[in-house]
Amino acid sequence: MKQSYEVRVRLSEELLRQLLFLCESEHRTPTNQFTFMLRNVVAYHERAKGHMDKQKLASYDLTPFLPEQKETAEQSEK
Repeated sequence: MKQSYEVRVRLSEELLRQLLFLCESEHRTPTNQFTFMLRNVVAYHERAKGHMDKQKLASYDLTPFLPEQKETAEQSEK
């Protein structure tokens, strides 16, 4: 199974309600709807501006977005 990451997103009340409306009409959970929309944005970007540099993508540190890393960091702060 692929590793899952967590990204916190802040939304206005109106935008959250609109997201939930989309989720209901598309029969998706908010997480799945958000992932679907992000994939579409990435595909659009790559069509318009070319593919993203795989080496640059690989250079990003993803550890702050690992669920267990966040919990460990919070515990060590206490």
